[in-house]
Amino acid sequence: MDNPSVITQVTNPKEEEILSCAHEKVSQCNISLKKQRSRSIFSTLFCCFRDYNVEPPSSNSTGTLPPLVEENGGLQKGDQMQVIPIPSPPAKYLLPELTALDYGKKCVVIDLDETLVHSSFKPINNADFIVPVEIDGTIHQVYVLKRPHVDEFLQRMGELFECVLFTASLAKYADPVADLLDRWGVFRARLFRESCVFHRGNYVKDLSRLGRELSKVIIVDNSPASYIFHPENAVPVQSWFDDMTDTELLDLIPFFEGLSKEEEVYSMLHKLCNRQTKFYCLRLRTTAMPLSFDHPNEKPFISGGKKEDVLG
Repeated sequence: MDNPSVITQVTNPKEEEILSCAHEKVSQCNISLKKQRSRSIFSTLFCCFRDYNVEPPSSNSTGTLPPLVEENGGLQKGDQMQVIPIPSPPAKYLLPELTALDYGKKCVVIDLDETLVHSSFKPINNADFIVPVEIDGTIHQVYVLKRPHVDEFLQRMGELFECVLFTASLAKYADPVADLLDRWGVFRARLFRESCVFHRGNYVKDLSRLGRELSKVIIVDNSPASYIFHPENAVPVQSWFDDMTDTELLDLIPFFEGLSKEEEVYSMLHKLCNRQTKFYCLRLRTTAMPLSFDHPNEKPFISGGKKEDVLG
C-alpha cells in the first residue's frame, strides 16, 4: 500500500524541467488522440489531463522512497466549466466553541507551507528549524525556513483574531513545526490533512466545517485550490520559498488591523481583490478540473516519486 506524503506544497518556480515534461506529455497525448478520433479541442485536452493525472506510479518499484509531497494545483485554460457543489456541513464541527478570550473576534485560518514557512528534505545551511520525521521506520530530517516577518505577523494576528492553523500536510510533520514556530500560543487550534476535503486531486479546506459564521471567517493561503469552496473569504498570498527580502506578511498587518474592526469580512476582501484576482477566484469556483501548467507556482496533483524529485 502506498505511503501518504507528509508535506503539502506548491512547486518552486525554479523547477521548470518538471513543467516542461508535463507540457511534452500533454502535447504527445493531443497528437495521438487527433490521429485516433475526431474530437473538439476541449475534449482532447480534458482526456490528456485525465490520463496524465489518474495513472499512479508503481508502488512496487525498487530503490525509491515513499512519496513525500502532495501538491495542490490550480486551473488550466480551456477546462470545461461545471459548478462545484460544496459539501453539506457535518453534524460535528472541526473547531470547539469560542472561548471567552476570543468572543467577538473573527476567525482567521492560516496555512503553513509556503505561506509561513518553506520546508525541504534537502539540507539548508540557514534553516531555522530541523524537524525529525519518521517515514516507514526511518527518521528523515526536514529543514524549515521561516518567512521574513512571520513572528511579527503571528503576534499581531493573535491579538486581533481567533487564529487557526490549517494545513494539508500531515500532523507528524506540521505539529512539531507549529510548536517551534508559534512560541506565543497564537493558534487556538491546529487542523491537518485529515480535516481537509479531498476534491478532484486537491486537499480543500472547507470553511463551512469550522463551526464559525462564514461572514466572519478569513483564510490566508498561497494555494487557491485550498479555498476553492470559499474564494470570497480568501486573502491570497504569494508562495514563499527563500526570498529573505520578502515583506508580504508585514505588509498585510495594516489590512488585517482594519478588517478586525469590520462587521463582516466580504466588503474589505472584495476591495482587496483586483479584477484579475476575482476572475481567477470565479474560475476556481466553477472549474471541473483544477489543473494548471501556465502558472509557475501551481502543478498538477502528484502522487508518487522520489522525495528528491518533488521537493524544491
